[in-house]
Amino acid sequence: MNWRTDWGLRSRMALTMFLLFGLYIVFIGVLVAQGMGMSGVIVMVGLFSFVQYYFSDKLALRSMSAKKVTEQEHPELHDMVTRLSRQADLPKPAVAVAQSNVPNAFATGRNQRNATVAVTTGLMQTLNRDELEGVIAHELAHIKNRDVMVMTIASFLSSVAFIIVRWGWLLGGNNRNAAPVWVAILISLVVWVVSFFLIRALSRYREYSADRGAAAITGKPSALASALMKISGRMDQVPERDLRDQAEMNAFFIIPIRSGFIGKIASTHPPTEDRIDRLRQLERELETA
Repeated sequence: MNWRTDWGLRSRMALTMFLLFGLYIVFIGVLVAQGMGMSGVIVMVGLFSFVQYYFSDKLALRSMSAKKVTEQEHPELHDMVTRLSRQADLPKPAVAVAQSNVPNAFATGRNQRNATVAVTTGLMQTLNRDELEGVIAHELAHIKNRDVMVMTIASFLSSVAFIIVRWGWLLGGNNRNAAPVWVAILISLVVWVVSFFLIRALSRYREYSADRGAAAITGKPSALASALMKISGRMDQVPERDLRDQAEMNAFFIIPIRSGFIGKIASTHPPTEDRIDRLRQLERELETA
């Protein structure tokens, strides 16, 4: 495998985390200034950090109703993940399958040694072997780039602000004289909005990087391009129930589930057409190398 370190991705990860860190220093400072004791802030952040870091993979799998499967249950899928993991120079992740007609896949886990690759039954039914390998290699590239860990940490920081906005609104609504509460709600809302767009900008770039990583692992950029075409075509047929149930997992899917204008501008993924064009360019470069 001709794996190249993506310094563009690393620099964007570092910049995003630096900006988020600075944003939350200001955020915590405002909360303390508005009457929330430092001990309360530390307990809140510490508790959420612990839950997010150690249980994010289980929560992600549960949200998709995905269950880890053994080699006896899905021998071909396990063989594929084992072989591609070796090619990617990664420890083999756990393998999970979600009973869903929506063709998709995602990776989760706090680090390379505690990762899981999940696919839906719809994905396995839609793609041929080479295409499925391309999708799994894409997810392994996310793990190798440590995207899952970075996105989990980044989304945690955004979630704290969102929770304060949600519950602070109820608290403030019951107490019209609670000026500090309303100030905390306002700053939390600003922090959440800024975090939202920072995370999505990083997420879109990481998809390009994972596509390049999949091409390096398999040596078949065209297979992943073909898979993206098939999956995106099927996404037009996703029922409304699946849109509601799975929208929160968009940052981890190989293809996002979008709905309307807001869904497009807030997308965690770049346009599928652009990804396919870049993969085809990689294919031409391999053919002429």
